[in-house]
Amino acid sequence: MLTENDLREQIVSVARVCAEKNLLTSSDGNISVRLEDDRFLITPSGVYKMWLRPGDLIIVDASGALIAGPPGLHPTSETRMHMEVYRQRDDVSAVLHAHPPHAVALTIAGIPFPVDLIPEVLLALGDVPTARYATPGTEDLAASIGEMIREHDAVLLSHHGSLTAGKTLVQALIALERLEAAARAYWLANALGALYPLPPDEVARLREIGIRLRSGV
Repeated sequence: MLTENDLREQIVSVARVCAEKNLLTSSDGNISVRLEDDRFLITPSGVYKMWLRPGDLIIVDASGALIAGPPGLHPTSETRMHMEVYRQRDDVSAVLHAHPPHAVALTIAGIPFPVDLIPEVLLALGDVPTARYATPGTEDLAASIGEMIREHDAVLLSHHGSLTAGKTLVQALIALERLEAAARAYWLANALGALYPLPPDEVARLREIGIRLRSGV
């Protein structure tokens, strides 16, 4: 069982991984983890992710209200979206919101996320829906992902970013990396001039296997 200090260190490490891999830039993106007693550790608003420190992180309650944090820092403006995930998913203990460029570009172009090109996508992620556009930092954004996050561990936010959830923060990070890698592979294949999706029967088979794997059956 990870302690709160362990989780603080892990959030900082994951933020730096995301920044180094261009999955978020500057102060963009936000990360949270579930603590005990209906408390949540979450990144502050406006802090440059490469310079994030364990002591910068903020504790909020299930409504997103501030419980504890360093003077002058406030919870991310996307706190309501994070709390909506936890409200919908008792099995989720970590949420990662990032801005992976190739995946976001798909939403800007109105292209559904390609789940029928790479087997690992269906096995590890399953289907990845795109939520309708909603203004960042608003209750409408939280509402836009409510139904989708019940059944999916990864959701794209139209013209905005991605949302991945997991039992651990590492799981949420792995989902984000797979998401962006698949979107990038789509763009590279498209640039080569041809796309050859997996056969429909194989897509159905992989989807079924993936459901069993992710449910632990």
